[in-house]
Amino acid sequence: MANSGGGAVCNGNLHNHKKQSDGLPSENCTKNGILKEAQQNGKPHFYNKPIVESFEEAPLHVLVFTYMGYGIGTLFGYLRDFLRSRGIEKCNAAVEREEQKDFVPLYQNFENFYTRNLYMRIRDNWNRPICSAPGALFDVMERVSDDYNWTFRFTGRIIKDVINMGSYNFLGLAARYDESMRTVKDVLESHGVGVASTRCEMGTLNKHKELEDLVAKFLNVEAAMVFGMGFATNSMNIPALVGKGCLILSDELNHASLVLGARISGATIRIFKHNNMQSLEKLLRDAIIYGQPRTRRAWKKILILVEGVYSMEGSIVRLPQIVALKKKYKAYLYIDEAHSIGSLGPTGRGVVEFFGMDPQDVDVLMGTFTKSFGAAGGYIAGRKDLVDYLQVHSHSAAYATSMSPPIAEQIIRSMKLIMGLDGTTQGLQRVRQLAKNTRYFRQRLNDMGFIVYGNEESPVIPVLLYMPSKVAAFARHLLNRKIGVVVVGFPATPLAEARARFCLSAAHTREMLDTVLEALDEMGDLLQLKYSRHRKSARPELYDETSFELDD
Repeated sequence: MANSGGGAVCNGNLHNHKKQSDGLPSENCTKNGILKEAQQNGKPHFYNKPIVESFEEAPLHVLVFTYMGYGIGTLFGYLRDFLRSRGIEKCNAAVEREEQKDFVPLYQNFENFYTRNLYMRIRDNWNRPICSAPGALFDVMERVSDDYNWTFRFTGRIIKDVINMGSYNFLGLAARYDESMRTVKDVLESHGVGVASTRCEMGTLNKHKELEDLVAKFLNVEAAMVFGMGFATNSMNIPALVGKGCLILSDELNHASLVLGARISGATIRIFKHNNMQSLEKLLRDAIIYGQPRTRRAWKKILILVEGVYSMEGSIVRLPQIVALKKKYKAYLYIDEAHSIGSLGPTGRGVVEFFGMDPQDVDVLMGTFTKSFGAAGGYIAGRKDLVDYLQVHSHSAAYATSMSPPIAEQIIRSMKLIMGLDGTTQGLQRVRQLAKNTRYFRQRLNDMGFIVYGNEESPVIPVLLYMPSKVAAFARHLLNRKIGVVVVGFPATPLAEARARFCLSAAHTREMLDTVLEALDEMGDLLQLKYSRHRKSARPELYDETSFELDD
């Protein structure tokens, strides 16, 4: 695995080599963490930007009623399961065939208990079919259920011009076709839709190389490689970078793609408290002192996995502190900028630019094109030897179909717009408008008395709802007002922290935001959702640097 200083790692040690062609560890290793400082192209510059984040605790009675709600739902679930087993109530859930009763079950019945008895009651708030581009306004296909959300049928009615507060369309570039997309149409005509091959075989097109060069220029790094799926960019590339004998230190709130990639890799995984530097440093220190379990040998590599913006909490990674720890303990840093690239920083270059840091301080820069760029796929960027190594060893490059040419052109068009290479300032205006909308919307929610999680600069804004019944009522009432929102609950969040997640866009006008805020103000009073008392969270690991002890 390559590092930002041009060295290779072996048994947890960093060595400075002028040339390394295969991205693999050098055989010339020293012991016990001896370090030769790698030369950098330029000095990193830190911008001391204050981190303003809020994780306020709920009033005690709210938590009591939330747990009571789940408890009562569970009791009724057992009662209904009993009625189904006696044939009194019809069972619509999947069951094993009679011929397979003596087989080991394909799935455990209890594993489906939550889905069958709780989620199913409010299932209509998810998977709603959209029949338009996911712009600031979109169209929703109306559906109803005649059997309490087990099945749905479409009424044929289209709910027009619903305000979209849920899509990750941060810069408003996922929109209906217009003349600015002419190049995408031209590529569709010349290259077709599919590639029908992998990158390692006959699936590397001129558009892929053009996009990779542009991504490297955009991020100010040596090289980049693009992939057809954002999720697979993490899950299929992390195993190529680390394996048995390596240590992964992962933030407890990391995305499922990072978690899956870490598990597939075979490396040892240890979790640190969210954005808590004391927790991370304790794990780093222990890793250096004690080494691997049983053998006590030094770790081959130590890789820190974090995200730029955490999509459920709305928080931003404390990058300067993590980089300082990474350098202090000679670890490697992998950062997922799926939500931060394009949406953070003065020119949309992500969390690295947001903190005014040197991109070479991050060993592996990962991001997706599914949010700010209105397309699909992902990228890995960094040193050229890192990218050269992944071109050979990445599972995604070897086995997955290449990115569709029109998608690649859409990303190129969007990135040129953000960079100003189209000869306009529209991209910069969109980045600034997103930041303006974010601050306005978040401040108004705080003023109304909602409990709002996350960083004040994050375009992902979670509003805490807590009770499952209020989660359903919240989404249904807002859709009746032609406002589309995403609501999230257990197991995607802690049991007592169900929430609505608003995603701001540069395409949102002030009138749209005021319409949504007016509806939220009324909904907050109707459902009694204004819980804020401006107190810190009962989960100290979300903000308290002195709380770093981990559960076994």
